Amino acid sequence: MRFFSIFFLFVSLQVLHSQNQFVPEDTPYKTALENAKTQGKPLFVMLYADWCPHCNQMKKEVFSDPAVMDFLKKNYVCVWKNVEKEEGIALKDKYNTKSLPTFLFIDSATETLLYVLKGESKKADFMTEANYALNPRMQLPYLEKQFMNDPSNSNAFFAYLNTLKKGKDRTDLSIPTHIYLNTQSDAQLVSELNWRVIANGVTDIKSREFQYVLSHQKDFAAVASQNRVDRKIESIVTELLRPYVDGLDTINYYKQREVAKSIRLQKTDSLVFKFDLTLAERTEKWDFYKKVTLESTEKLVWNDASFLKEIGQTYLKHISDTESLKKCISWVKHSLELNDSYDGNLLVARLYNKIKDKKSALKYAKDARAIAVEMDWGTKDADTLLAELNKK
Repeated sequence: MRFFSIFFLFVSLQVLHSQNQFVPEDTPYKTALENAKTQGKPLFVMLYADWCPHCNQMKKEVFSDPAVMDFLKKNYVCVWKNVEKEEGIALKDKYNTKSLPTFLFIDSATETLLYVLKGESKKADFMTEANYALNPRMQLPYLEKQFMNDPSNSNAFFAYLNTLKKGKDRTDLSIPTHIYLNTQSDAQLVSELNWRVIANGVTDIKSREFQYVLSHQKDFAAVASQNRVDRKIESIVTELLRPYVDGLDTINYYKQREVAKSIRLQKTDSLVFKFDLTLAERTEKWDFYKKVTLESTEKLVWNDASFLKEIGQTYLKHISDTESLKKCISWVKHSLELNDSYDGNLLVARLYNKIKDKKSALKYAKDARAIAVEMDWGTKDADTLLAELNKK
């Protein structure tokens, strides 16, 4: 009897679990499009991937709700496409989708994009946006037309930009941003409103507007703040270089690196330095890693104890010539001046051991052990290194 009770409970839980899981219907896109045309409805398309946690959360928390599905089915013909399968790939490419999940609201007669959302959202927020997508005066074609009728109108521009950025990548905001900013003189750029435009939509490091920011930082700091100006400069360099680092595209990275270096500010040079090291590590270009660190470590990250230790760990694993290792030891020892630490002392000991300086290695291994004892931490790594050194 107890067995059947447990079995019944298990089955009940499984049924309940399945009821809370949304399973997309795999309707062919062309079929859904024809159905939408016949019914005079727009298309709603969710682009997702099985591995995407935000996609799965939306299925679980939003689309498993009958009220949400009733609303969608009443007002749209719905399509759910995995971006790793044929139709999903085609739709992702057609609508230049770069984030998951993405929700497309499409005019079924023309396949024009009416509205687009990206990312995970709460049920109430999603329903608000799905209602907005039905309102012609809130749709992208209307907002774009209003803006293009008078590109100098900041209200029309922001209405279009703010809707566009709900579902588009920052680089997609660049075109309307530059259309608007082309109506503004250099002197007009320096205003709180136009700073907002630049901060939100300018992504081209060579553009007139960004170059003007670089040459008039104090003026822009007066209408925004120096911190916001600094963040914009750093973000535009990051947006320039990160895709090439992520894609391990060394050829284009080195070309764009020179563009970023031409800014000639320490904060951007430090960013380029860190991207250089990340790319060198991912591509295992250790000679380049060594060259960059020998040239710029003391100039760009001299007061970053944590980063100095990271460089030291890489040298320990991958750099072998004694003179470079001695230089690296000086960097990690400086990190100890900034922040005396167990791991820093142990790293110096290991680096000394690598260049066969037993006396110095023993000193720093003992210092590391003393810190561990004082802090009531484990001393295993220090003890292992001390035992190895005492055998020599």
